[in-house]
Amino acid sequence: MAIHAGDEIVYSGKLYTARDQAHKRLAEAITKGKKLPLDLKGKIIYYCGPTKTPKGAVIGSCGPTTSSRMDVFTPLLLKAGLKGMIGKGSRSQEVRLAIKKYKAVYYLTFAGCGALLARYVKKKRLVAYPELGPEAIYELEVSDFPLIVAIDAKGRSIYKGK
Repeated sequence: MAIHAGDEIVYSGKLYTARDQAHKRLAEAITKGKKLPLDLKGKIIYYCGPTKTPKGAVIGSCGPTTSSRMDVFTPLLLKAGLKGMIGKGSRSQEVRLAIKKYKAVYYLTFAGCGALLARYVKKKRLVAYPELGPEAIYELEVSDFPLIVAIDAKGRSIYKGK
C-alpha cells in the first residue's frame, strides 16, 4: 500500500531514537568507512531524546525534536539505507530531494505530547552511545504509534512551497 503526503497512519514495529550528537557520530563513521552500531538499511529514526524512565514505566516522555537540526546529516544517512524519519517541522529542499532520490519517508508525530507518546512504546533497548545520555541511540518497539506523512517517497510535501 502506497502512502502519500498528508496521510495519517499508525505504525507498529521498531524505531531507533537519534538526535544531533548521535547523527554526528553516525555521519563521521560513514565518512570514515567505519562499522555503524546499527545497520541503517530499512530503518526508521525517531528524532527523540527520551527523558528519564519513571519507576514501573517502559520509557519516560518521548516527544519529537525539531527535525531540521538533523538536515546536515540526513542525505548521508539516507544514502546508507535509512528509510524513514520521524520528527517535527519542515525539512530543507536538499533533504526533500534526498528523500525522493532514496525513496524514503519523513513522518511527523505530535509535538508537546511526549508523555502521551510514551504509552505507545512497549519495549526500549540501548543500542549505542550510552555516554550521550538521552541522546544515546535506543531501539523502541512501538504499537499503533501515530504518524502523519509529511514528505512521501515521491518527494511530495505537506508544507507549502517545499
